[in-house]
Parts: sequence; C-alpha cells; structure tokens
Amino acid sequence: MFFVDTLKIEGLGNRSYLVGGSLAAVVIDPPRDIDQVIATAARRGVRIAYVAETHVHNDYVTGGLELARVTGARYLVPAGASVLFARTPVADGDSVAVDAGLVLRTMATPGHTPHHTSYLLEEDGRAVAAFTGGSLLIGSVGRPDLVEPRLTERLARAQHASAHRLADELDDDVQVLPTHGFGSFCSSSQAEGDATTIGAERKNNDALTKDVDTFVAELLTGLDDVPAYYAHMGPANAVGPAPVDLTPPRSADADEIASRLAAGEWVVDLRNRVAFAEGHVAGSFNFEGEGKLATYLAWLIPWGKPVTLLAATPEDIAAAQRELARVGIDRPAAAATGEAQTWIGEGERLASFRRARFADLADTRERGEKVVVLDVRRDAERADGFVNGSVHIPIHELHGRLGEMPDGEVWVHCAGGMRAAIAASLLDAVGREVVAVDDTFTAAGEAGLPLTRPAGTD
Repeated sequence: MFFVDTLKIEGLGNRSYLVGGSLAAVVIDPPRDIDQVIATAARRGVRIAYVAETHVHNDYVTGGLELARVTGARYLVPAGASVLFARTPVADGDSVAVDAGLVLRTMATPGHTPHHTSYLLEEDGRAVAAFTGGSLLIGSVGRPDLVEPRLTERLARAQHASAHRLADELDDDVQVLPTHGFGSFCSSSQAEGDATTIGAERKNNDALTKDVDTFVAELLTGLDDVPAYYAHMGPANAVGPAPVDLTPPRSADADEIASRLAAGEWVVDLRNRVAFAEGHVAGSFNFEGEGKLATYLAWLIPWGKPVTLLAATPEDIAAAQRELARVGIDRPAAAATGEAQTWIGEGERLASFRRARFADLADTRERGEKVVVLDVRRDAERADGFVNGSVHIPIHELHGRLGEMPDGEVWVHCAGGMRAAIAASLLDAVGREVVAVDDTFTAAGEAGLPLTRPAGTD
C-alpha cells in the first residue's frame, strides 16, 4: 500500500510530495526549507531513499541537494539538466525501487524545460500516480517561455506532445500530482481545484482537447509577466544551493532602522495593510506576511539589496524568513518586533495614509475633485477592463517608474487590495499623497465608475 503526502508551499503556489510505502519514500521537488519534509517523513516512520527533481526550477530555490546530503538519499535529476553537482542522472524509462511493490519510473516530458521529466509511481506493475512537475497541470500546462525566448514556441509544441504522451500511456484513474499551478507564475494559468486525474484532464485540459496549432497559439498569447527574480533561481539551482539558515536575524532598534533607511536599504513592514496604513515608519514598505510575500518582495526588490523586517511578533519574522529563503533572500540584515511606535525615535511620529473603497472614489469624482487613479494590475488583468482615465503601471514596474506619476493625490488600486497596499507604501515613501483602494475590482463597476471593457463584454 502506498501513500502520498502533499506539502503545500502556499506563498509560492507550489506543491512538493512525499510518497512511499511502509519503510521508504521518495520526495518530489522539495522546497528549500527541508525541515518540514524530514518531519513529515518522521511522522510516517519512513526513510527518505530518493529525492527527485522534475526539472531545474525557475521559481524557487530547491532543497533537493541538501535533503539528499542530510538523509543519504540518492538525488535523481534529469540527465539533460546542466548542473554543477554530483547527482544520479535519470533518463526516459529509468526506474528505481522505492519500497516493496513500489517502483518510480521516469518519463521524459519536455516543454516547461527541455529536460523536464515526470515520475510515475507504479504499484505492483501498474501506474497509480504521475508527478508531473511543470508538465501536465490541473487544466493547464507549465509555461514554456522561461528558458530561452528562441525556444518558446518549440517548447510549447513539446508541452502538447508531452501531455498527449501522458494521456496515451496512463489510465484514466491515475492521479495527476503537479508541482506548479496553484498560484505559481510557472503555470500558464491557475488551477481550479486541488486534485485531478488523467481522465479528468483528458476532458478538460486544452493540451488534450485542442489541436497543436490552436493550443500553441492560445498558449503563447496568454502568457503573463515573468517575475524578475526568476532570472536568479535557475542559476542558483544549477550550481547547487547552500543549506538554508533560519536562525533569527539580529535585532534592530529605532536608530538602526533609521540608519538603514538613510543608507537606501529596504525596510519591510510585514503587518496587515490596515495596520500599516494607520501608522508606519516613514520610508518603509508594506508587504503583508499573510500575502504573496516571497513572490512580490523578490519581484520588486533590487536583487541583493539588504532588507530589514518589521513585524508584530518574532513568529511573524520567522515565517517571513522561511518564505523568503525559498526564493534566495537568505538572511535579513536585521529585524524588529512589537509596537510600531517603538520602531521610531522618541518624539517622532508614525506616517500614515488613507484607505478607501471604489464607492469613495466614485463619490470623489462626482464632487469634481481631480485625483490620479493608478491601476497596478498586470497587463493581462487590465485587458479585461479598467477605470476610464486611470494611469497604468504594473506593480512590478512601479518602483522604477515613480517619476512618471502625474501630480496630485493618487488613488491606487489592484484587483483585491494587497498590491494596492504595496504600491501605496512605495508612493508614500517618496512623499506622495496617496489613498489605498482596499476593494475588489468588481466593485468599481458596481460603484458606477465608468469602465473600458473589451469589445463584446457587458
């Protein structure tokens, strides 16, 4: 009898898997912080015999090399991957015995990367689960444009072929267990639901329901922006990541926080956007610890810039530190916890800005007040409709384009409020008068704001 334990890496939108039998197991695409993987195996009472990578990852730093070193497991990496460390290269059709009656077989599924490999778990000779990494996802496939622009169309066609190979060789009831698709920008679109099978994908996945030319054309048209930090993930994984250090960062007092801000370093406030708007250290930026912290902080921060973290509790700092380590931001320069007032000098005042709804923006416009409306959603989101007269600068471009903002009070919005809070903090830090619209974009039309929508939509 086999088991599959899913390790959800929520902030990055990925999954890792521990799969095995009564004595031994294999880990598929482990996260950087391997302690949770080891703890899961310990609870199962199994030995980690193998660690397997489906590909050299573009969206996070793997813990595979360190996990294999710590546990003594064999490290399975696709033979076509160009890496600089010792591993067990695997090619199409290779197999390893995991436990009694359990075999892990490799299947070449290029597309997300040229060397991408899926792993099929076979019980007593029959495939029961497919660990598809960035190949066949829930209702989608991994994006093919992260390796080399000149290879994008070729890899998109390979994705179609790989999806069909999986569907052709596996039974309908085989579980499909991908790494990407749960919020990761490595996916060409996001999953609906947490579970699927080959049979379900055969009916619902565009790669399996559309001809190759139609599929490729639509896939390439729908590709979204690529987070800037992705450029650093592949090289880090190819070299072999160093062990992660999650020991607490040094404590910073008000003087040190002020000094780091004066030096141009980033001071990041992890509190929720409501608390930040009410009072924060002037010049600090708001990236909510409960939001997609790693994705957006790593996307926006100049790579290698020292970062100091501010939060209500040490536990909040520890959680953020863990998440940031997964994308290569290994050691915060310093950290401070407690009440925000303790982060500034005696006699100083916290900065603040207003929050509002789209209905408030509609009222402001009706009164004839001239304000700047800033939309920080991505291009693909704005293409579905936008507030008439709004300025558009995607959040990941805003820090480098602050000088382009028109004069006046800025009302900034996104699709739900989190990115608007980030943008408001960036604008507030440079002295702009800002209002953070903490609302869902659907409320804009309901509030009576005039919208521009694509032709053919209401």
